[in-house]
Amino acid sequence: MKVYLNKDEMPTHYYNIVADMLNKPLPPLHPQTKQPVGPQDLAPLFPMELIKQEVSRDPYIEIPEPVREAYAIYRPSPLVRAERLEKALGTSAKIFYKYEGGSPSGSHKTNTAIAQAYYNKQEGVKKIVTETGAGQWGTALSFACAQFGLECEVFMVRGSYDQKPYRKSIMETFGARVHPSPSNLTQTGIAKLSQDPDSLGSLGIAISEAVEVAAQDEKTHYALGSVLNHVLLHQTVIGLEAQKQFEKINSYPDVVIAPLGGGSNFAGIAFPFVGEMLRGGRKIRAIAVEPASCPKLTRGVFGYDFGDSAGFTPLLPMYSLGHDFMPPGLHAGGLRYHGASALCSQLLKDELIEAVALQQLECFRAGLLFAKTEGILPAPEANHAIAQVIREAKAADEAGEQRTILFNLCGHGHFDLSAYDDFIQGKLQDHQLDEEQLKLSAAGVLTEL
Repeated sequence: MKVYLNKDEMPTHYYNIVADMLNKPLPPLHPQTKQPVGPQDLAPLFPMELIKQEVSRDPYIEIPEPVREAYAIYRPSPLVRAERLEKALGTSAKIFYKYEGGSPSGSHKTNTAIAQAYYNKQEGVKKIVTETGAGQWGTALSFACAQFGLECEVFMVRGSYDQKPYRKSIMETFGARVHPSPSNLTQTGIAKLSQDPDSLGSLGIAISEAVEVAAQDEKTHYALGSVLNHVLLHQTVIGLEAQKQFEKINSYPDVVIAPLGGGSNFAGIAFPFVGEMLRGGRKIRAIAVEPASCPKLTRGVFGYDFGDSAGFTPLLPMYSLGHDFMPPGLHAGGLRYHGASALCSQLLKDELIEAVALQQLECFRAGLLFAKTEGILPAPEANHAIAQVIREAKAADEAGEQRTILFNLCGHGHFDLSAYDDFIQGKLQDHQLDEEQLKLSAAGVLTEL
């Protein structure tokens, strides 16, 4: 079963969950003064419209027509019932997925990339600099910049740069310049390489490099693919479409599941449903799934921490493993971020959402089963959601419950074949993180000011 929407049924507004949160997220703080940041602090990096969205408490924010026109290349995305997966599992649960792999970048990241490129173009920006982990965000922004005539420069985490060379190729096809991070092009990169010449890098390091470059030119801005409020806002087109699609089949999910690296994937599918629950609507369980090798939600500390390794960014209120945390070189590169968004962190703190951490071998086994049954090779990040879906379906059967499960199939894995090759050849392993190491890494998170 596939449920489609017509182009004229696409959302006209983004949904802002802040409007419905009883406990609003704490403000970001200036890295030096430790005072709440103002628009003037963010203006060197972001266009004013995105800064307004970052602090907005309006429940809905209109999607500009040029952005909706660009979305129409690949949206609305289908809602699909995974009937063959259900049969393979022998489950009575109904499993649905929202497929975001049909975008030009092959993932959900294009939803915010197009919006950010548009707002930067409107403000007269000439170039956008960013970081990317597994490459999906860099690919999405490269495409979006091409749509609005902007230059694009990408610092790609070195571990993924080496593992996924074709991600670099597609970014360059869209016109971007791509560098492995840490690089010798910034003071941040040079310092990291002097400490560890063989560093695999991290999203925190790549963010520092991108911010350093963007701050040197007033016609250059920085763009982030997750974590910040405005980024999560743009992704809510996923969940808003899903709500309309469930209406069409007179159904509603009991459980909503998505991977969480920084938060945009999870927020995109879950926030519209969580918001409806906060307004007194039907209750759901929303589950964020993270890798056991980067478990900020399940083993991190809630407090203020930098979004990058060098301490250039504002301090954000979030669950964090510490901005110096170096995750192992797992293939789900988009989930290798030390912190979680302020919005997701606050919702978890208030016990309005749940979080689980899974090992990568279980996730790859789930991804292979999904590929064999549903015919789509999932991105390694998406495998985390699929593994949790399988757990939820089995738990429902054991409890004798009828359960409808929705998850975000955030992207395809066509550029991640080396990861699948390593798994099939038995080269991958699970990672066990030492509790004492995690405590040392998280020691820099400010739990008191």
